Amino acid sequence: MSDIVDRGLKKAGIHVSKPILAVICVIFGLALFIFPELVGYLIGVFLLVQGIIFLVEYYSSSGNKKS
Repeated sequence: MSDIVDRGLKKAGIHVSKPILAVICVIFGLALFIFPELVGYLIGVFLLVQGIIFLVEYYSSSGNKKS
C-alpha cells in the first residue's frame, strides 16, 4: 500500500520520504484519539488528495498513449 501512495505522490510532484510519511501517520492517529471530531475532516482531506493523485495519474498515463 505504501508503494502505491509513494508512486502517486511522485506523479503529483510531491516527494516525501517514508519515515516522514510514517511520522505524519502517527501524528494523525494521535490527533484522532485526542480529537475524535476530526475524523470527518481528515477523511475529507484524504479523499481530496487521493482524487487529485488519481486524476494526475490518469491524465499523465493517457497523455503517453498514442492513438
